[in-house]
Amino acid sequence: MTLSESHGIFQLWISLEGTSHPIGGLVIYDEVMTPGFATGAGTARYARRFPAQQGQGFYRPLGEWTAATLGLGTYLGGVDEATDDAYAQSIVAAVCGGINVLDAAINYRHQRSERSIGAALDYLFRSGEFQRDEIIVCTKAGFLTPGAVNPSTLRPEEVVGQMHAMTPEFLSDQMDRSRANLGIETIDVFYLHNPETQLGYVERAEFEKRIRQAFARCEQAVQEGRVRWYGTATWNGYRARPDADNALQLERLVKLARQVGGEEHHFRFLQLPFNLAMTEAFSLRNQLWQGEMLTLLEAARRAGLQVVASASLLQARLAKDLPDGVRSALNGLETDAQRALQFARSAPGIGVALVGMSSPRHVEENLLVSTVAPLTPEAFRGLFA
Repeated sequence: MTLSESHGIFQLWISLEGTSHPIGGLVIYDEVMTPGFATGAGTARYARRFPAQQGQGFYRPLGEWTAATLGLGTYLGGVDEATDDAYAQSIVAAVCGGINVLDAAINYRHQRSERSIGAALDYLFRSGEFQRDEIIVCTKAGFLTPGAVNPSTLRPEEVVGQMHAMTPEFLSDQMDRSRANLGIETIDVFYLHNPETQLGYVERAEFEKRIRQAFARCEQAVQEGRVRWYGTATWNGYRARPDADNALQLERLVKLARQVGGEEHHFRFLQLPFNLAMTEAFSLRNQLWQGEMLTLLEAARRAGLQVVASASLLQARLAKDLPDGVRSALNGLETDAQRALQFARSAPGIGVALVGMSSPRHVEENLLVSTVAPLTPEAFRGLFA
């Protein structure tokens, strides 16, 4: 399937039959959740649909899955029907064009980003062209979202800054709301969203107690089939110097996960910003792992965790005006946005680089990266020389 062929799919958007109610031009089906989850066999089957991109190294292992090295993020945009429709159309274009990693959070656009993903997936699955086991669907919880909080799941002392919580009852409620929004029975990766927020309000001992309880509830959700894997999606925690008040130490978090889930625990994913302006995951040794100071990417590899890069374009600030030296080092691509994405997905240890795409035009532009092989580890390290 080519990029241009995927665009015709939108003309059939509202022709599906079924009991539904609209959110803008989207179609959300009541009380229907697609069973299953992403699998190794399914994601490998998906990658085989795109042999040219596969030949250029656009897909790589992500734990048990075969994942595109670019994923579609849904953070930015207006809280309105036009943005809902644009995201849904972009998601359809992305999946039809070779991207099988979708990322959201319940608070993104007040649940509407999750619902845009849900509408797009509903269409794609009902079309018969794609199956649930081919698509990796990720979301997050932690921030209080207007209209999506059950007061019975929280006590006032469990909320920090009037905005963030991670009690087991609250997270369990958020999981179910996200599952309904996304229209899927099982979330492939469920992230605790910016858990380091708590460190601005509670002592580290209390923080570790809270995150241990959160991990325990995530392990329970895995056993119940509501979540496949879980992790932490952060902004500052993994980029901070080790003595910073909000620093997260991966070795300690893995130990807490082992306490509640044993050696076969399901804490397997990390998400953090990584881009041309925020290189700490690769360049800053801030993780003490078994007595050795490592970078986050090195520590994650030792721990057997997968790393996903967010903010690959730094909210579009890296989409233009890159220095000539960067452009020449990241040659073979047409735009600065493509060069910035090439940088993020080429870092040794980064599994997927997320980029917000709220128009099919951006999807098509960004997918041109799939026609160029990622930098080799040696070439990537040479950028820092």
